[in-house]
Amino acid sequence: MPLQNRSSKTRRRTSLLVIIMLLIVTIVAVLGTVLLANETKETSTQLLQWKGRGTTKNLQEVILGRCYNYITTVNPELRWRNRGTRQDVTCPQTPSKAVAEPGIEPRDKDCQNIWETMQKAFIYKNPCNITTEDYQPLLDLASHPIPCNKSLFWSKTNDLVHRYTKTSHNFLTLEDTLLGYMADGVSWCGNPSSPGINYESCPKWSECESNPSSVYWKMASKMFAEAACGVVQVMLNGSIEAGAFRSNSESCTGRSITRLKSILEERNLRVSCEDNYRPVQLLQCASDPDHADCRLCTNSVQ
Repeated sequence: MPLQNRSSKTRRRTSLLVIIMLLIVTIVAVLGTVLLANETKETSTQLLQWKGRGTTKNLQEVILGRCYNYITTVNPELRWRNRGTRQDVTCPQTPSKAVAEPGIEPRDKDCQNIWETMQKAFIYKNPCNITTEDYQPLLDLASHPIPCNKSLFWSKTNDLVHRYTKTSHNFLTLEDTLLGYMADGVSWCGNPSSPGINYESCPKWSECESNPSSVYWKMASKMFAEAACGVVQVMLNGSIEAGAFRSNSESCTGRSITRLKSILEERNLRVSCEDNYRPVQLLQCASDPDHADCRLCTNSVQ
């Protein structure tokens, strides 16, 4: 009997030790899982830090709203396309009709698809490693013809040139295209970890050239330039100290604009330049009527 009691006690002690070891292993495993989960969570929410402003809040709603507004009110001709020539696309005979005539079909400007394609170009990606291939599907979806003799390029005249186009309706800048209209004044960039979009900061051009905004605008500008035909207009500021074209210039005869003219002429393009273009000068006078150049000559009443 004493031997049996000892054996029974030994088995009980062994079982108790096994249970205790299992509990210790289980606790260690649980603690390890929790710590790993917390570490993963911290890593996933860690955002890269940059010097530029972060992604615009409610970016999806902004892009979608602008897209719908553009194809509905700004450029409703994009809602329909002719099965015939490119000229028919830019100048439809009856753009205001709600029902398309024979030979006309809905134009495939799907704003939801455009947004999703734009998002795929940068979300969950390092914002310094964006390529032209990332944005090519978006350009294929959002590009559209530009009427001849309507292209207006600008440099360092942002506010004035767009006041002019909104007033005259005779010219189109890059910002008047669908790609430009959607992204004008908007900032965006991705982040390799969750949530995939960085709303805190985005890289400036000085930090890395291959950032989402820079690559986007380069490609959109190239598309706009390639679509230009006929007479092309350029609005520059020849009075600013920094120069209108990468060096000092004060007028059509200034060094930087003279250089620009020579570059264009070397490419067999005819160039003409006009100082103080009257329609634009009148816009400036509307904002600053007391400026010396805006004073009108009047006959004094005796």
